[in-house]
Amino acid sequence: MSRILIKNLKDHSEKDVDLMGRILNIRKLGSITFVVLQDYTGTVQVVFEQEINSGIGEAVIVSGTAKLEERAKGGVEVAAKKIETISKNYEELPFDFASREINLQLNTLLDLRTLSLRHPKVQAIFKLYDLTLEAYEKVMREQGFTEVKTPKILEAASEGGANFFKIDYFEKEAFLAQSPQFYKQIMVGVFERVFEIGPVFRAEPHFTTRHINEYISLDAEMGFINDYKDVAKMLNVVIKYIFEYVRDNGQQYLNEYKVEVPDVPAEIPMVKLSEIRKIVKEKYNYTIPENTDIDPEGERLAGRWAKEEHNSDFLFITNYFWKDKPFYTMPSDPSRGGEAEAGDEQNETEGFDLIFRGTEIVTGGQRIHDYKMLIDNMAKKGVKPKGMEFYLDTFKFAMPPHGGWGIGSERLIYLLLGLSSIKEAVLFPRDVKRLAP
Repeated sequence: MSRILIKNLKDHSEKDVDLMGRILNIRKLGSITFVVLQDYTGTVQVVFEQEINSGIGEAVIVSGTAKLEERAKGGVEVAAKKIETISKNYEELPFDFASREINLQLNTLLDLRTLSLRHPKVQAIFKLYDLTLEAYEKVMREQGFTEVKTPKILEAASEGGANFFKIDYFEKEAFLAQSPQFYKQIMVGVFERVFEIGPVFRAEPHFTTRHINEYISLDAEMGFINDYKDVAKMLNVVIKYIFEYVRDNGQQYLNEYKVEVPDVPAEIPMVKLSEIRKIVKEKYNYTIPENTDIDPEGERLAGRWAKEEHNSDFLFITNYFWKDKPFYTMPSDPSRGGEAEAGDEQNETEGFDLIFRGTEIVTGGQRIHDYKMLIDNMAKKGVKPKGMEFYLDTFKFAMPPHGGWGIGSERLIYLLLGLSSIKEAVLFPRDVKRLAP
């Protein structure tokens, strides 16, 4: 038997074919049985002139003749002669694969994850996710970036703070990487432009629709920049490429969610954090709390302002305050560093976020590349160098001005499709309470 893939059926019109796949739907009309068969390349309608013993969800081999049919999806169907079940269900399916929708509560959807991922509508999420990863890799290589893979078990927490996972490592204390920050900066000194697609871990006890504790970050770092605007300009190119690539190659999956991919401006609008805080207060009568740089409601209103004022679903918020950024973030005025009072507009950094539809999807900015400035900034923030010596010593040897970003890949898909929770955009999500499946 020589298997024919569904996507190639048109090339075998009026010929006998053998298909292998999973049954998605069975519909009977008198003595005729219609089966929707799926393989990894698509779906096709198979027509039987008799009843069949195979059931929905089962893996089968279908032998028949390919027929051109304008009314059929893909312009072809199969007149079946034989069906063989090669793997059967031992229990009744817990939900209806034949339905175009998958009407399950989120927890049920995740509890049944090994099966719910087989539903075409859920599959569409991850086909779009696959296109996103493919687009990111393509555009980064086109822009001269080298792909790297950095360690995820670290001697010291890369972001500081308390949102890290501790692990036992051969009788030593170690940490799961909160980001590839240290290593991608080091690699700027090697290749100048690097990118990574890899997991990061955040021990944040959130119960929100936009947070998870393990996610895939699309990272990049680039050298010999003038300032953070060079980084934002490159990121603009990358985001525009990704969204256009998904639109051009993923329409059948986008149709499952009835969404259109928004246009990414050639120049995404920019606004300083201090300014957007004032705008949100004056225009929408909302005060962003003083104990945060910008809260979710502030982000939402900033996104609303970008849409109303610039007709953009995207907005760069720049110059975050020193007190809210990691120790490696370049101060806007290096002579002042972190000495200014909290909230002082001069106490800003070259750090930024990219907002998409009112939610942050990217954090980035310029890093400190001077060894003495880096050590001074750590001291001001009370960050101890223990465990970071390999990273800090790199800066003793002429590191170029550099900066980069980290994109939350699942959050991008979650916002693009308008899903109820980011967990729907993760194959097997990890949150405060979920470690299985």
